[in-house]
Amino acid sequence: MAITGLAFCLILYTVFGHIPSSLGVILRTTDKIVWANEFEPIELTCLIESISTNNPRIEWKKIKNGVPSYVYFQNKISGDLENRAQLREPANILIFNATRSDTAEYRCEVAAIDDQRDFDEILISLAVRVKPVVPRCSVPEAVTVGTSTELRCLENQGFPAPQYRWFHNSEELPQDPKNSPRFANFSYSINPDTGGLKFRRVRKEDAGEYYCQAKNDAGYAQCSPQIMDVYDVDILGIFLKSLGIFAVVVSLVGCLCSFRRMCPHNKGHSENNYNWPAQNDRVDYSDADEGHFRHKSSFVI
Repeated sequence: MAITGLAFCLILYTVFGHIPSSLGVILRTTDKIVWANEFEPIELTCLIESISTNNPRIEWKKIKNGVPSYVYFQNKISGDLENRAQLREPANILIFNATRSDTAEYRCEVAAIDDQRDFDEILISLAVRVKPVVPRCSVPEAVTVGTSTELRCLENQGFPAPQYRWFHNSEELPQDPKNSPRFANFSYSINPDTGGLKFRRVRKEDAGEYYCQAKNDAGYAQCSPQIMDVYDVDILGIFLKSLGIFAVVVSLVGCLCSFRRMCPHNKGHSENNYNWPAQNDRVDYSDADEGHFRHKSSFVI
């Protein structure tokens, strides 16, 4: 069976992976994975390498969490990029001020009705870097020599997740103190992913001013310095214990006073037993004349 020249060309191009420009639309992009900083412009490239159709249909879709929505449709910007983007020749999308909500996949689709291969698409992943906000730092006000303690630092707005650094008296603490002669005698460890600064055994030299810095590719932010005092004796603990003992004593005294007010004052009375007043067998001679009269009358006949 004879094979036409066009069919033969198609077979050759299919075998070698090439298609003549006159036979279909072909797209490409400069970057399939794009990073942008928040509030800065970014351009997603959709380059048309070959096409025969004069007015192809160009569409952009945003795919987030598996759900597509239009970005460019019927020759205008739509969706959450409306008034924040524009189409640039040939089919690029320029976002004026990228935000964290723009992080998603974007698909450029071009349909060319006059081309033998009348459709092509390309997928681009956009990730918007977000500068960290001021982290929340937790530094104990006072610790005792020889005890263990931990300083904490947390920031949850930055993207990608920031790395943490700690500073002591405005000097950065190396992650591994053994690698620095200046901090070789320090007994701490830093977790750059979680922001924890742990002291196994606190020394007097560890006292001072501390602050934490959260940093990613978009920038950094740091908390205000906080003072950590180191004492030989746990003054705070002694004070709290004394305060607790004092509170217990006050409570006991109050209970005792309340109990005494509730008890009856007559010792001779009880709930089921009443003692009558005892009778005095002695003769009452409070009236001298009456006593003498009874004594004399006993002799009267």
